[in-house]
Amino acid sequence: EAGGRLLLELDPAGREILYQVSLASGLGSNPVGLDRGQLGGTHVVSPRRVGRRLLLVERNPRFRARSANPDEVRAVEEAFTPSVLWGFAIEAESAGRVLVDATDFFLRDAHGAARAIEGAGQGRFELDKSRSVFHPPGTKGFPRNTEVETLLTFTSEKPGPLVRSVAANPESVTLRQHHSLVELPDGGYSPRSADPRVGTSPITFYDYAAPIDGRLAVQWATRHRLKKKDPRAARSEPEEPIVYYLDRGVPEPVRGALLEGASWWSRAFEAAGFVNAFRVEMLPEGADPMDVRYNVIHWTHRSTRGWSYGTSVVDPRTGEILKGNVNLGSLRLRQDYLIGQGLV
Repeated sequence: EAGGRLLLELDPAGREILYQVSLASGLGSNPVGLDRGQLGGTHVVSPRRVGRRLLLVERNPRFRARSANPDEVRAVEEAFTPSVLWGFAIEAESAGRVLVDATDFFLRDAHGAARAIEGAGQGRFELDKSRSVFHPPGTKGFPRNTEVETLLTFTSEKPGPLVRSVAANPESVTLRQHHSLVELPDGGYSPRSADPRVGTSPITFYDYAAPIDGRLAVQWATRHRLKKKDPRAARSEPEEPIVYYLDRGVPEPVRGALLEGASWWSRAFEAAGFVNAFRVEMLPEGADPMDVRYNVIHWTHRSTRGWSYGTSVVDPRTGEILKGNVNLGSLRLRQDYLIGQGLV
């Protein structure tokens, strides 16, 4: 705390973890698209020690060989490049445990905010490290996930009009970026082939062990893990229900309407034989909506009406949804109300 550094213990044995980047606070401009609660990149990474350095290596799950032959698997892995996301200097070690200084790894524009602003034609912004620090309220450790949040300031001498319309000082834009390090799920999930007749956003990878007359491209549906307590029963409660939590910033009467409307999905689960399998509840007081353990419906404010959309943190290996993430644009409701007034 005294030095503003973050030290991180990583497993040098190379066990894979999920690394997720997201945005904890927004710019407020729909055309630029940097929304509060927005998800960024998802990576399957593993630490690899070489001497006094620890590399964080991302493997390439888009190309694989589903084969029992380890040589065939290795041939594909070596044919397509992985990525070394970072190299850490080892600060200390004891009994096989390794401690690294992860300050610079987290205090960077991992979400690509500056790139998004420039891509929208709103000026060239650069990260000012002298005005960028860790955000302790969003930095927490749990048994299966570690959450790290930073407050980053970007500066520009020529900010664009969209930035000028929303920023307190358009030459100094401050955003909070969030990093999640998550224990990957066990092997109890069964991937399901994506059917184009079902509305799902699949993961796509290329299986080089496929038969010569088979499809190289494989698509698996992205979905939550849901299992019946009694697999033989036509109707059964689940081992663990799917729960979506509503942003505590939603005002009434919208709050009550969203709790009721989103809960209508439970009827589909009932028809599929799952009892009490889907619930919608208020986010518990004090809970962090960026915590990867919570499926969240965000109430997203912008200066102009924008999209509502859904994304998710997905295990790239299997398609399992680990965190559902919905962004509802608050101004759409106001526009609907104005349309109704105009029609009357």
